[in-house]
Amino acid sequence: MNPLYATMPTTIFERMSARAREMGAINLGQGFPDSNGPADVVDAAARALVERSNQYPPMAGLPELREAVAAHYRRHQQLDLQPEEVIVTSGATEAIAAAILALVSPGDEVVMFQPLYDAYLPLVLRAGGVPRLVRLAPPDWRITAEALDAAFGERTRVAILNTPLNPAGAMTGPDALALLAERVIACDAVLVSDEVWEHVVFDGRRHVSPMALPGMRERTVKIGSAGKIFSLTGWKVGWMCAAPALAGPLSRAHQFLTFTTPPNLQAAAAYGLGKDDAYFEEMRANLARSRDRLATQLGEAGWSVPRSEATYFLSLDLAASGIALDDATFCDRLVAEFGVAAIPVSAFYADDPVTGVVRLCFAKRDETLDAAAERMARALAVLRA
Repeated sequence: MNPLYATMPTTIFERMSARAREMGAINLGQGFPDSNGPADVVDAAARALVERSNQYPPMAGLPELREAVAAHYRRHQQLDLQPEEVIVTSGATEAIAAAILALVSPGDEVVMFQPLYDAYLPLVLRAGGVPRLVRLAPPDWRITAEALDAAFGERTRVAILNTPLNPAGAMTGPDALALLAERVIACDAVLVSDEVWEHVVFDGRRHVSPMALPGMRERTVKIGSAGKIFSLTGWKVGWMCAAPALAGPLSRAHQFLTFTTPPNLQAAAAYGLGKDDAYFEEMRANLARSRDRLATQLGEAGWSVPRSEATYFLSLDLAASGIALDDATFCDRLVAEFGVAAIPVSAFYADDPVTGVVRLCFAKRDETLDAAAERMARALAVLRA
């Protein structure tokens, strides 16, 4: 086998979704809602498709979307961004790829946090970067000064942070962000801040972008996603925000990837970002209700369900639930024998994985969650015995 294949594995999401289709299972693995998104945003895309140009939009994005992103972050996160500091991409994963290709040269060390989104490591390796991994673990998934000091060094050029953290459903607290910012500044590095879940936070919590921290405005690449904000994951509309010195290299990397993104979807995303606060509050409330619906039913069946602070996901603690299986074996049996697809959190580690935690997506209709909870109750009764 070509050794390059080892750095570009098939994603766990594709593998488990394929198993779900094959088995006719309920898919709580891959993180997508089973709704069609807000009707007015979808209507805006449909209107733009027939009323506006369908030819190449500007490489950096429609001016109205770049302006909308900057205005949105001024309003919601008090960030002083200008439209020219926004580059529209075909999804957040393309933004991550462009940032890595623009900023990482062969031999550069890149600090990443496990569990990590599965695209980070293959992209860093393909760029010639040297991964320096910080291992986070339940129950608090805490970033410590000691772990950061062991990872950062004189060859550190980039750090990649996902905040809020997928798959843990955890927020990165202000103390941890401050510790990280200190190391990034000391190493004269750049932070690629993957903030796609920035609006999907619960229980009165507030997302803080690392870009807002002292000294980080000029050395942060902030990545966002319309797909996550509007539950329209198939649209693949994302963006990168960065100061001009970084935005130039980022845009040059982007031009050789997808170059641009469908203009009607950009126009609709611009419309959506201007929606009033009530939309964002209702979106969070509805997702929190779905989280609580699934967590309550699982808890009543006997599952140990740590609290989810953010994202579309909650976790199961297998050992605390009385399950003596590792997470990968459990997920294989769950989809094959009980008809529910889940994601083993060990898949988000490159080494020394946490093997006793499973991720479930709760961004589903009530009937989907209820059916999954019933099957999960049966699974617990069998697998615990």
